[in-house]
Amino acid sequence: MIDFILHLDQYLETLIQQYGVWVYALLFAVIFCETGFVVTPFLPGDSLLFIAGAFAGLGSLNPWLLGVILFLAAVLGDTVNYWIARTWGIRLFANPDSKVFRRDYLLRTEDFFARHGGKTVTLARFVPIIRTFAPFVAGLGHMRYSPFLGFNMLGALLWVSILLSLGYFFGNIPFLKHNIDLLSLGVIIISLLPIAFEMLRHRLSKSSR
Repeated sequence: MIDFILHLDQYLETLIQQYGVWVYALLFAVIFCETGFVVTPFLPGDSLLFIAGAFAGLGSLNPWLLGVILFLAAVLGDTVNYWIARTWGIRLFANPDSKVFRRDYLLRTEDFFARHGGKTVTLARFVPIIRTFAPFVAGLGHMRYSPFLGFNMLGALLWVSILLSLGYFFGNIPFLKHNIDLLSLGVIIISLLPIAFEMLRHRLSKSSR
């Protein structure tokens, strides 16, 4: 999987050559699963969008079709994740004596998403792993579906359009093109920075008390 993530350009180029238009279905499936199931946060998201945008810049993929397909994949993935948690997640808290899935945790989650749900669902798109769990937690927290869907679509639109555009316009610059392995790793590291900053902020706030 690490090799796949770090050599997305090679894999994607081969897939485009071998499968043609079917590569759109594959890209849809990867983004849908990365956002739709809490067990698949390891799938490439940011780096895949960037590199797909780079191939669109080369003319290997249609940028408008690619954008629409990946936008739908992101929206549907979050939607499925939300409804899985909303429908079956409550069963995790059925045992009142559970030390892990405690009812008071669920109540806190519901309160948090009542106050910060929209911001969380939108911004989580740009943070690996967190974007996989955010819609699930929103479903657990019984965030109302209509605002969830609106922020889900907004986050998907921003995420897909920004990263595809960056790949489209900058992914084929000679230096970047010849160092695509480092670029993929850089995209992953940059995407993880918000988590690092939040952890540092939390640690500093605790140490100052």
